[in-house]
Amino acid sequence: MAHDHHHHHEHQSGKNLRIAFFLNLAFTILEIIGGFYVNSIAILSDAIHDLGDSLSLGTSWYLDNKSKKGADSKFSFGYRRFSLLGALINSVVLIAGSIYVITEAVGRLMEPQHSDANGMIIFAIIGVAVNGYAAWKLSGGKSLNERVVSWHLIEDVLGWVAVLIVAIVIRFWDIHYLDPALSLLITLYILYNVFKRLKETLFIFLQGIPDDLNASEIEAKIVEIENVNSIHHTHIWSLEGEHHVFTAHVKLENIQHFDELIAVKNKIKSVLQNYHFEHYTVETELDNETCALDK
Repeated sequence: MAHDHHHHHEHQSGKNLRIAFFLNLAFTILEIIGGFYVNSIAILSDAIHDLGDSLSLGTSWYLDNKSKKGADSKFSFGYRRFSLLGALINSVVLIAGSIYVITEAVGRLMEPQHSDANGMIIFAIIGVAVNGYAAWKLSGGKSLNERVVSWHLIEDVLGWVAVLIVAIVIRFWDIHYLDPALSLLITLYILYNVFKRLKETLFIFLQGIPDDLNASEIEAKIVEIENVNSIHHTHIWSLEGEHHVFTAHVKLENIQHFDELIAVKNKIKSVLQNYHFEHYTVETELDNETCALDK
């Protein structure tokens, strides 16, 4: 049953990314036309930003599908790390998009322009609805990839809320600098979150020990097992933030019979099963063996 549920979640993530991708792409095209029509640089810069989002969503969707392929002769762990690549590409696109928005906003602060407030209000309402729906579809995502994408969409919702507020204000008072000032604030907030995510993604890429696991705690539990003398060469890393891998060499002592060896191995496995590793490999060494790697 647990396997079925997991499979359902994996299928769902691809479906969610697909919906978000097509919604975003259609909306980006509408935005570019609308931005020119109502002469709002805010909407145009958001359109460029959304174009970046659409590319990221497309990449994520493709890589999300790719990451569900099982192991083969090229990738012995399967393709799970591909979704990590999606998260990395997304972060980079989002940073580039944010830099663009900042330069546009600064330009608009220097030289204010007049925009069609009523047109902006209509677009902002559509923007909040479309991106809000897509963000809601992805907000429950477990994978880092889905979380990064849902940040893209939350950013867009916030952006459109800002456009809406500014458009309403501009409709009554012609204060031009409000629009760029607000877009600067939102972009800086989003950049802060992207860098946090990027740090997480790079940590997994560099095979850091996942936050939810404590290597010395696992080692201590294994060393407590009867007939275990010591443990070395413990390696723990994560495939993509969800599925973790464990390997270690365990030195045994006072093993007289084959049955005792099997019993110790089973006890070690039962310790590891509590941590839900995707893969684990344990090399056992008897007391009269010398491990060539144990230097």
